[in-house]
Amino acid sequence: MSKFKLEYIWLDGYAPVPNLRSKTTVKEFAGFPSLEELPVWGFDGSSTRQAEGGDSDRLLKPVASFPDPARVDGLLVMCEVLMPDETPHPTNSRATIPDDPDTWFGFEQEYFLYRDGRPLGFPTEGFPSPQGEYYTGVGYKNVGDIAREIVDTHLDYCLAAGINHEGINAEVAKGQWEFQIFGKGSKRAADEVWVARYLLLRLCEKYRVDVNFHPKPLGADFDWNGSGMHTNFSTKYLREVGGKAYFEALMAAFDEYKGDHIAVYGPDNHMRLTGLHETQAIDKFNYGVANRGASIRVPHSFMKDDYRGYLEDRRPNSLGDPYQIAGRILMTIQTVPTGETAREAEPAGAAV
Repeated sequence: MSKFKLEYIWLDGYAPVPNLRSKTTVKEFAGFPSLEELPVWGFDGSSTRQAEGGDSDRLLKPVASFPDPARVDGLLVMCEVLMPDETPHPTNSRATIPDDPDTWFGFEQEYFLYRDGRPLGFPTEGFPSPQGEYYTGVGYKNVGDIAREIVDTHLDYCLAAGINHEGINAEVAKGQWEFQIFGKGSKRAADEVWVARYLLLRLCEKYRVDVNFHPKPLGADFDWNGSGMHTNFSTKYLREVGGKAYFEALMAAFDEYKGDHIAVYGPDNHMRLTGLHETQAIDKFNYGVANRGASIRVPHSFMKDDYRGYLEDRRPNSLGDPYQIAGRILMTIQTVPTGETAREAEPAGAAV
């Protein structure tokens, strides 16, 4: 038997944005434990806004696990929060979303690295040089001295943990970066985003650096880009069949439910979705080929392949809960009949 350090990770009850929480337990196993071997654990919900003090026990149910790249014999355990009767806690957004392993998601997580109340590289007073050279920038004047070390180490951590991390780049504003996560299925993709966020936050502790996920941390009145979490998505039908008629029906559904999407695409999005800085206004919906100012960007590859492939929803912001974002996208997709579902709905004898 060997001892393993299990880091149980969950989302607390803070609103409108939950915080990541975690704690460690040491357990013995004959070998590296599988998800099925990990026990349900408990915590004090009164300290996380998930219970009252007189009845504070809440449960942590393991739902995904990853090797911990920063610990010997360590395991990162993503959990859902349950009530004592093992029903989902009201703050458990993962338990209530639809899922489909054939729906693929790619999340582009933008964020700022902060120290002493301002982005890394900002002077004590005022602002650095205007935006222009920072995006994908190279050199000390553009990325500073520790940011590259942080993002490269985070990339290594994610890959070592088995997370489908697909890349990094410096972003448009000074001190702003992005990483990309790909996953199959709403829950798995969102699990990996949350664990990647956790790894970044934990890594930055030793650099005395904070990660600021706010979509407009410098304020709405400042002429600096905000942070999004652009969400790429595709279904099996969209990849293999697609077609102009289906695409147009899908976009009509996204327009119809635009308010429902905005409601779960992250708080303070009105500060970011202004129609400026490569965004569409929050109360409007549009789509366009290669248009980074649209609600939905349509890749050239999608059009060249006869309306097949993936689409990019550019409205989710960097503070958004990927469980709710992926779930809402899938809910809207499910309202649009495909060729198969349309035929299944026909009454007997209707087909000619």
